[in-house]
Amino acid sequence: MLRTKLKNLINGSMIDKTFQGADKVEEADISKSKAQYLYNDADGYHFMDTASYDQFSLPKEVIGNLSLYMIDGIEVTVLNFNANPVNIELPVKIKLKVMEAPPGLKGDTASSGDKVVVLETGAKVTTPLFVEAGDEIIINTETGTYVSRA
Repeated sequence: MLRTKLKNLINGSMIDKTFQGADKVEEADISKSKAQYLYNDADGYHFMDTASYDQFSLPKEVIGNLSLYMIDGIEVTVLNFNANPVNIELPVKIKLKVMEAPPGLKGDTASSGDKVVVLETGAKVTTPLFVEAGDEIIINTETGTYVSRA
């Protein structure tokens, strides 16, 4: 017996489902395509398919915390179910600009030698002391962690 939580890709609802060992499950018909992030507003996040130039939007609930790493023009992978966009995947690593950073003083390494900075998207990330406001850094979008300077 296997207990799962399943998410409806169309409306976002969650259900609890228990499967027996002999149960068969049909795989969803998911395809991937590329799109460019354009902007967000009260209706959600708006994208343009890079092959057809068609525009589409996804609700804020679907995008969730991915919005912390989305800048205008970023290329994303779109997950399509029955030819309809249902979610996105960001590149694993992206370059973002540091907007606010407390000063990292020499000899200020009694703690771990890290500080929290604010990125251009509003995301807060822990970085080494040498990172300053105005620097561009690489962020891992899967973990939300600092990787390196750009």
